[in-house]
Amino acid sequence: MKLAAIGLAGFLAFLVLATANGAGYRYGVSDGAFYVTAVTLAENPAAFPRDAPLIRTEGQFFVIDEILALIGRVTGASMESRFFAAYLVAIATVWVGVILIGSSLYGKDRPCATGWWLTIALAAVVTLRHHIPRTSTNSLEPYFHPRLLAFGFGIIAVAAFLRHRNAMAVALVSLAAVCHGTTAFWFAVAIGTALMVVDRRWRVPGLVAGAVVLVMLVWATSTGALRMAASTMDAVWIDALGGRNFIFANEWPLWAWAANLGLLAALWGAHIVRVRRGTASARDAGLVWGATALVGLFLVTLPLVVAHVALAVQFQFSRVFWIVDFLATLYVIAAIGESMRRTQIVTLGVVLLAVSGARATYIMWSEHAERRLFQLSLAPSPWMDAMHWIAGQPLNVHIVAAPNHSFKYGVSVRVAAWRDVLLEDDKDSAVAMYSRPIAERVVERRNALADFSSLTAASALELGTRFGVDYLVTEAALPLREVYRNSQFKIYALRPAGPAS
Repeated sequence: MKLAAIGLAGFLAFLVLATANGAGYRYGVSDGAFYVTAVTLAENPAAFPRDAPLIRTEGQFFVIDEILALIGRVTGASMESRFFAAYLVAIATVWVGVILIGSSLYGKDRPCATGWWLTIALAAVVTLRHHIPRTSTNSLEPYFHPRLLAFGFGIIAVAAFLRHRNAMAVALVSLAAVCHGTTAFWFAVAIGTALMVVDRRWRVPGLVAGAVVLVMLVWATSTGALRMAASTMDAVWIDALGGRNFIFANEWPLWAWAANLGLLAALWGAHIVRVRRGTASARDAGLVWGATALVGLFLVTLPLVVAHVALAVQFQFSRVFWIVDFLATLYVIAAIGESMRRTQIVTLGVVLLAVSGARATYIMWSEHAERRLFQLSLAPSPWMDAMHWIAGQPLNVHIVAAPNHSFKYGVSVRVAAWRDVLLEDDKDSAVAMYSRPIAERVVERRNALADFSSLTAASALELGTRFGVDYLVTEAALPLREVYRNSQFKIYALRPAGPAS
């Protein structure tokens, strides 16, 4: 009972620190906005009659939207409560993974209390959310993202591997694949390589599995469902990506290369130090080689990315450095801890906890003082008032707003009003990576809205005719038929008849 209470207290502390270091949990923001719309569409196929093809372009790669939609249908739970519960589960899996890895790696051959303080040090570092340079990936996210859940299962799989539970590690990677395919693939490469390094019996199955995946990939890209993905991205397709400089590693600055490859160097440095001390096991070496295989995969596929082969770009191989970052942190702490006395290790744990707490306090009390630690629903604002009016209109209404409205006003039309919008540039350009037709759509609409800030009544009406837009949401005063107004926004009807119910 006491151990359970300590574990719960530890998780709550981890949850608060991780969330605060990410500037607070917020529903429906950033990449989380896409999954809200995907779940909405899975729950109600009649939603987003115009934007459904865009949403399904990326949503087809996941089943988590179907799972959350099913939970909603069975329980009647709100979208907000489902996403918060999913966030808690994801953070809990990361916490469990950290505890299991710490007890496996730091607990052997040392007093129990010393091992736990190193585990606390690892947990404190993990709460320090940070960006992996030029990869579009953060170490943690302050909202629910399927890849965060997959990451949690992946590090639990690492713990299972360190505990000699090979089959369990493989099963956990498979479970991660249900959440997020590419994140699970990175763990499959790392742990699969580690298994082949430490146990000859896994080499033949591992090579066979790799060959099968390669054959299936060749078949799918030549004659199957991934035929378009085997094509080369043209200028229009690349233009639709909106200048995402993290996608093409050949365009990285030197510092980004040094930072990411430096993670692998740090991992090898820590491992070599531990080998010389005689504290590194064969399984530790296996994981180091697994991280090396990930970086090797990134480098081998780089020419395909430089050549703009669609599938290579879509895989975003640069994200392997997220896993390398975690493994480097894990083993650098191990190497440092082995050179310290017990009092020094306790001091290390306390200092790292204090750093995490101080950073979290600064972020939530100074940098983002306007935010709550847990914002479970969309915050009231004039934008939300306008969206409430839109949400009261027929399901098939079509809206136009500023292309960057999700950043400018905090939440997208699709999330706030559950209605189609002509362009949500940030997310739509990200989805465009997976489909050239979607890329064409994004470029066309971006060009049409290029001068949104100087939109006139005539150009607004032209948008209504050209794209079938029903309502314009803007801060500008225009000589158009006004149907709603609040202290900041006006909504104008662009088509006299209005949408059909």
